[in-house]
Amino acid sequence: MTRTWQITDVTDAARARIATARLAAAFGVPPVERARLTASLGAQLRLCLTKGGTWRLTLETGTDSRTAPGAGQSVLHAVVTPSPEAAAAGQPPWRTTVPCPEPAADAGADAVADDPALLAEALLGADEDTALVLERLTEQEGLVEFHREELQQTNQGVVALHAELDAAGRAQREAFAAERKARTEAENARRRLTFLADASAVLTASLDHHEIVRRLPELLVPEYAASVDIWLFDQDGDRPGPAHAAAAVVAARTGRPQYAAAQPGGLPGVDDQPPSALAPERPLLCIPLPTRQAPLGVVTLSPPGERWDADDAVMLVELTRRASIAIDHAQRYQHNRDIAETLQRALLTELPAPPGLSLAARYLPATHGLNIGGDWYDAFRQPDGGVIAVVGDVTGHGLRAAVMMSQLRTALRAYAVDGGSPGQLLTRLHIFLHHLQPDLFATAVIARFHPDDPTVTWAAAGHPPPVLRTPDGRVRTLDAKPGAMLGIPLRQEIADHTVPMAPGSTLALYTDGLVERRALGIDPGIARLTDALGSFGPAELDTDLEGSADGILRPMLSDSERDDDVCLLLCHLRGTD
Repeated sequence: MTRTWQITDVTDAARARIATARLAAAFGVPPVERARLTASLGAQLRLCLTKGGTWRLTLETGTDSRTAPGAGQSVLHAVVTPSPEAAAAGQPPWRTTVPCPEPAADAGADAVADDPALLAEALLGADEDTALVLERLTEQEGLVEFHREELQQTNQGVVALHAELDAAGRAQREAFAAERKARTEAENARRRLTFLADASAVLTASLDHHEIVRRLPELLVPEYAASVDIWLFDQDGDRPGPAHAAAAVVAARTGRPQYAAAQPGGLPGVDDQPPSALAPERPLLCIPLPTRQAPLGVVTLSPPGERWDADDAVMLVELTRRASIAIDHAQRYQHNRDIAETLQRALLTELPAPPGLSLAARYLPATHGLNIGGDWYDAFRQPDGGVIAVVGDVTGHGLRAAVMMSQLRTALRAYAVDGGSPGQLLTRLHIFLHHLQPDLFATAVIARFHPDDPTVTWAAAGHPPPVLRTPDGRVRTLDAKPGAMLGIPLRQEIADHTVPMAPGSTLALYTDGLVERRALGIDPGIARLTDALGSFGPAELDTDLEGSADGILRPMLSDSERDDDVCLLLCHLRGTD
């Protein structure tokens, strides 16, 4: 079906518009689509009237070409063809298409009379469509407003969520930064503590204060200091100042660390001072070496960079304190060792030279500690012409053991003046030591020689047995049962033992430091001693007993480290010509 209208004036345009609306209604076009069609058509017809001429409106029904044949939906095509003048001016045709859900028969759309009632009815119908469109528009506006509010609330929630996420991200970044900072600080603290422990072990390992002073700069440079100057005061307390920084002099006088620089250091426990005239361009940290009485000196350091970290400064002060303790202990040790060695040399007197008897003694202090202990030897004559030879060992080391050894040596000489056998002398020493020092013990072996007696009488108290070499070169251990240690809370009578001793025989008295080793015990050491004593010929012992003593010590003490003192006394009965 095709309908055509000529449009030359406003009446033609109104009739065409009314006919189009009635035809669209007849074909079941929905009111909204119908209102949209008539509104668009009205605007186009107004354009036609404006341009003038004769225009043509064509309405044609058909099917949608985009669907399958036979199943297509009915549509209404509207075409406005421009006048020849407008077409010549380049005006294109106007086209539109609307679906027709309900195809209908001819509705008489051409018969649009000039009846006012019909025109009014068409106008009212158009208003109904417009009202329906406006109603739908109002609904859409409400829906849009509703969605706008929802969108606004959603946007507010999204903004709030973004703010929370941003705050959470910022808090997480701050937590990560704090964790990294804490981990770095913990690692630095561990590094400082490890260095402090290792450096303290190095400084306290030596008992030579010169070695400690030498090692301290090696430990600090270059990680914690660019340079280290150690100023040790003289023993008389003099503190010459011109060669040292003023801050070092202040540290020596006040006993407090001083920091000399152009800017305050702000170091904990450290006083600030002006820059040093000796080095105005670099900061100086002057730390005293404290002791209980007065500082031993001052350590002056320059930083490895521009300045020290506060924690590094605290560590340096602590390390200097520990170095001061190590230096003080080393100096005290040196002082006590000098006293002990002086006392030891005073007690180890020269041996007598009785007729027919040669004596040779060796004493070697331990390589650890104060280099003095309770080992001692002595030999002296009795009023009846006999000779007493003794080797003893007081438990412990140091000045107390040396003093006790001196008292035992003096007591033995006093007791021997009145005579008495070795067993009787040891019994009296046992009583003397028990009453004098109940918590101190000793061991000893005494041998008595007499020119008119071809025997030797000996007694031992808790001491290693003597070793006897006969003139024919055979060596045996005198393993008769000894007494208990001297000074123990036990009443005892120490027995004498007598063995023949022909001219050319040698008796070796010694302490356990010569034969005992921790890993091997004492028996292998005694076996080595018998082998060493048996390796000499009679002529060597007769002519060079001193050299023979050295020859015994060399194989017995092959290692340079000794945990205990060593004492050896050789008693050789010279052979007849």
